[in-house]
Amino acid sequence: MTPPLQARDAHPGAFVAVDWGTSSFRAWRMAADGTPLAESRSSEGMQHCAKSGFEPVLRAHLAKLGAADALPVLICGMAGARQGWVEAPYLATPAQLHALHEGAIRVPVAGDVRILPGVAQRDAQRPDVMRGEETQLLGITEPGFTGLVCMPGTHSKWVKVEGGRIVDFTTYMTGELFAVLSQNSILAHAVDAGASSTTDSDAFRAGLATATADPSDLTSALFRLRAAQLLGFEQRADGAARLSGLLIGMEIAGALRRHGGLASVRLLGAGSLGALYESALRAAGLAVTVCDAEQASRQGLCKAALNLWGS
Repeated sequence: MTPPLQARDAHPGAFVAVDWGTSSFRAWRMAADGTPLAESRSSEGMQHCAKSGFEPVLRAHLAKLGAADALPVLICGMAGARQGWVEAPYLATPAQLHALHEGAIRVPVAGDVRILPGVAQRDAQRPDVMRGEETQLLGITEPGFTGLVCMPGTHSKWVKVEGGRIVDFTTYMTGELFAVLSQNSILAHAVDAGASSTTDSDAFRAGLATATADPSDLTSALFRLRAAQLLGFEQRADGAARLSGLLIGMEIAGALRRHGGLASVRLLGAGSLGALYESALRAAGLAVTVCDAEQASRQGLCKAALNLWGS
């Protein structure tokens, strides 16, 4: 059995990597070769720290990690947002992933603490932004990588990478739409928001098929979800799966229409949501390479840190 990270090595480490999200905090004390030596995590995300302060949270976690005062810290995610700790300005597309570290900004605190930038698509017709996902992309791609990456979540991203550069991306509010519709619309009567959807669900597959066949008919299909239950054709227990299928199917149909002629995609997913997307992507005829989201964040931070401070 592999021992827990906290007990694996007493080496003081080379740097600390921090993934600071909207509602979560994850940090690792890392060896110079990229091996995680200790970890600390909590729900002290940006929303929490906007009220309580960022530096006290970081210092507390550094102490838990056993990190020496002189150890440099590299942060990605929402700590660098406008409403975060210190704003790390967006890099504009096309953005070279392996040069992300060049846009890192120093935080005015004791020690060497830096925050990686996000990426912006400064196109008036297709404006878009990401913060945190760029670091994950760095973690799962090799220099010169060309391909499409699907990153499911509250705000799913589809990212086109060419020669190791982010050249185009699109955000889909799929996860947020599921939450809003299942909790604050008429569909709250048809969907158990806490129910889990599985890849072998007939309702999920039916929702996928409906959305991919005619994504422009989505709003009608959403109402039919409620009507089918009122008329006894379907059960409320299937509501969450059908809604997931409809929304994920709409997202994939939009991405396929935008990027056309796709044969393969890298999927940055985990857990049940990752499994749903993998199933949906394969149903659309795509070859799928699955990458772990948390590992991607850690690997991306490690690559950028080694570029900053050397190996």
